[in-house]
Amino acid sequence: MKVSLGSWPTPLEPAPRLAAALGLADLWFKRDDLGGLGAGGNKIRKLEWTLGAALADGAETVVTTGAPQSNHARLTAAAAARLGLNAVLVFPGEAGESRSGNLALDGLFGARVVWAGDRDRAQVAEEIVAEAGKAALIPFGGSNAVGARGYVEAARELKQQLPGLTTVVVALGSGGTMAGLVAELGPEHVLGVDTGALADPLPVVAQLAGEVAGVTIAADHLRVRRDQVGPGYPHFTEASAAALTLTARTEGVVLDPIYTGRAMAGLIAAAKDGSLGDRPIFLHTGGLPGFFGNPDAVAYAESSLS
Repeated sequence: MKVSLGSWPTPLEPAPRLAAALGLADLWFKRDDLGGLGAGGNKIRKLEWTLGAALADGAETVVTTGAPQSNHARLTAAAAARLGLNAVLVFPGEAGESRSGNLALDGLFGARVVWAGDRDRAQVAEEIVAEAGKAALIPFGGSNAVGARGYVEAARELKQQLPGLTTVVVALGSGGTMAGLVAELGPEHVLGVDTGALADPLPVVAQLAGEVAGVTIAADHLRVRRDQVGPGYPHFTEASAAALTLTARTEGVVLDPIYTGRAMAGLIAAAKDGSLGDRPIFLHTGGLPGFFGNPDAVAYAESSLS
């Protein structure tokens, strides 16, 4: 079962000034940041399937996990509000002083936030599901074989919008988005840029893509750049900062500091080493509210005003 949450197909837009700055003949943006629900983002496509499955099972409450500035958690809360479900979001650590960015929107959408402290957040989420009754656990990042179907559909949109595409560049976090693209397009046409969300995302992507496609996909056949993680997942890197600036000042498009910033930094590195191919597409997976929840990113942007 699938529910309708987004506005599809999302636009495919040329990025000629950024292409020229990178020495590329052609570059396109797939604007999944404009999906329509809860400030947009790639998780909408996954939630159409994972929440559809939850509703089919009779769930009245959905529980999921993530980092405090999780885009997936924010969109789970928004989707739950639209569908009349209760949403519980389990985050590690304790509540901080700042509740900006995605956290502010979590509250606006009516989600209940549970801080797991030093306990394993996945275990806490499972306990909440067991106690709630008529509750469903939505996986971290919405990334399972069910959710990945959303990016099989996105890949089919892309093939119609730009026949003969060579490479789709995408942020690699929990793995489901890249897995769906790989299942439909093949591993040779997808370049994932590791964000550091998982210790080793390649086996996860290979397994999910194989489940969706019904074939075996070897992890060593995947195209993944792992040179943009920097000091770790939550950190705003210099390469991401440069990517945000260049994209904003050539195309007027805003990226986020953790996912799309790293993905664009990976695209820039691939353009420099000649591994992109012709007609590359950058999949903009959203995340703008997270920009305002990242103090380093905000300080960086504000520094250019002086």
